[in-house]
Amino acid sequence: MEGCAGMAEERESLEALVGRLLRECGRTIACAESCTGGLLTSRLTDVAGSSAYVMGAVVSYTNEVKASLVGVHEATLKAFGAVSEETAREMAEGVRRAIPANIGVGITGIAGPGGATAEKPVGLVYIAVAAEHMTHAVRHVFSGSRAEVKRQSTEVALAMVRDLLLDVPH
Repeated sequence: MEGCAGMAEERESLEALVGRLLRECGRTIACAESCTGGLLTSRLTDVAGSSAYVMGAVVSYTNEVKASLVGVHEATLKAFGAVSEETAREMAEGVRRAIPANIGVGITGIAGPGGATAEKPVGLVYIAVAAEHMTHAVRHVFSGSRAEVKRQSTEVALAMVRDLLLDVPH
């Protein structure tokens, strides 16, 4: 995706910047959120005029919803689990197709305080951003309360979309 040349205006929130870039680039976005429970979509839609670029979202909290509505393969869920890079990638790609939109974001993780294992600690989050011909995913282990993990996850997701729109290499 070719980047847009927009620059951040002073004191512009990340969600406002992403919204402005989406508008300027003529792009749309769809989100598939698990551990963030819709917070990313809420942040995007907090910006006036967001109906021009936010196409929709799915809070895919269960594996059944990840598979049936977002298009995550059951084989992926079985082999790697709901909290994995592979699942985040398929969530981003799947929601982009299902809604449809130019950009898809998938977030899956363990916000806590429960649900962790030795291999997958509280705060482990995978975030993926998909656009035509590319999907970029990252792994983070955030610290703090459940609310803080969710907030940090959406901050990273917004930054990833911003970088995609500005054509920042990873």
